[in-house]
Amino acid sequence: MLAAASTADAQERLAAPFSRTILVERAEELAKQEYVAPAPSDSVKQLSYDQYRSIRFQKGASIWARQNRTFTLDLFHPGFIFDTPVNINLVVGGVGTRVLFKNDLFEYGPEAGGTPPAREEEEPGYSGFRVRAPINRPDSVDEFLVFQGATYFRAIARDQLYGLSARGLAIRTARAEGEEFPAFTDFWIERPAEHATEIVIHALLQSTSVVGAYTFTAKPGAETDIEVVATLFPRRPIKNFGIAPLTSMFLFDASGGRGRFDDFRGAVHDSDGLEMLSGRGERVWRPLANPRALQVSGFIDRDPRGFGLVQRKRRFDDYQDAESRFDKRPSLWVEPHGDWGEGHVELVEIPTDREIHDNIVAYWQSATPLPPGQPTEFAYRLRWLVEPLDNSLARVVATRSGASATNADQREFVVDFRGASPPPGDLEVSVTSSAGKVLAPRGALVADTGAYRVNFELAPERADVVELRLVLTAKNQQWGETWLYRWSR
Repeated sequence: MLAAASTADAQERLAAPFSRTILVERAEELAKQEYVAPAPSDSVKQLSYDQYRSIRFQKGASIWARQNRTFTLDLFHPGFIFDTPVNINLVVGGVGTRVLFKNDLFEYGPEAGGTPPAREEEEPGYSGFRVRAPINRPDSVDEFLVFQGATYFRAIARDQLYGLSARGLAIRTARAEGEEFPAFTDFWIERPAEHATEIVIHALLQSTSVVGAYTFTAKPGAETDIEVVATLFPRRPIKNFGIAPLTSMFLFDASGGRGRFDDFRGAVHDSDGLEMLSGRGERVWRPLANPRALQVSGFIDRDPRGFGLVQRKRRFDDYQDAESRFDKRPSLWVEPHGDWGEGHVELVEIPTDREIHDNIVAYWQSATPLPPGQPTEFAYRLRWLVEPLDNSLARVVATRSGASATNADQREFVVDFRGASPPPGDLEVSVTSSAGKVLAPRGALVADTGAYRVNFELAPERADVVELRLVLTAKNQQWGETWLYRWSR
């Protein structure tokens, strides 16, 4: 059994040999046993948000801060919604040593009473950690990566602010039987060499249905890349699961839902679209929505080349929010390594009326269930950046929708494309729908913006949901990416 799988074992074995091979072997052994969820820390789970926020890791206490290394680590106190501690180990020379919890590494603000909460001696661990590096300036180490809560983690690149998150694994998301949330219960962080440009983090994932051995190799910079290798050992058959799940927030923009919110801002979102590069090379843009009812969309593919949740609006004027600065939120692109076979990119859009809720989820769902007793490995790169793909095809830069000026039963759509070169004169517009009728599709260059604008109207007739598809071609060559949209009443 894994030494850190229980409090007693962790206390008895504070140091032990470690490698990825050992981690995989331990995950395989644990998968043969029933899952025992780690117990929350009773002493801190009642902390309010303000109380928890007032507990800060002491300046100067960062791991490796006094060594000549590029990276440093800060630890997170357990509390608030992060009340289940995790075991954190540092790996040096092939030996992992557990970092024991110490109150004196934290400053307790007045909201937290100014003193540490009473804790039992055997209570383990921290709730997570952050990684710092000189990502913005060579003379300052800034936070660029955080692991905290279940299997959630998030990162930023240079000059960005935190936005969307990634997860280790999704199970039964938006399914009637309820979602299962695996958790990273143990971490092993390799001490980087002096002047290293990347840091390696290993994690053990556990839940009722699966055990996983994960390795993350993170390299921060103008683009922050994280290479992920995940070996999964199911305890039972798993049919509905998501590989490389991404989680974001979309409240409203001009594409839809603007009228539901009395808000001074022009848009509120961490991501405004799902971008995909299919196995056959088609580039697709699907604007996100904040629907009135739960929406789940599947985009069938084989061996996808990439997908991601993207923030395309990059001007402050798009949002007019000087505090949240949505214009500085990262896009997150998934690049699969190897062949992922048949399946689909799944997009889940959940209704919300508040921007504090992450209501968007996207991941790869394999057509092949995960069988118990057999390991399955997925490898991929996570790219935290501004725009993942080049401008060899014209991009959708705006999607707008509103009531028709001539018919109350119709909707008008306006889609703007912008490419690296002007649109050809013989550009053809093709708009198709799954139901209803598409009326008067046409396109023209907008001289004031340089965008190529497509206008059309939709008569949904009796349909409650209509899937729209827009393609621009010239001489049988696609000029812009494929635009997809789901309209619903």
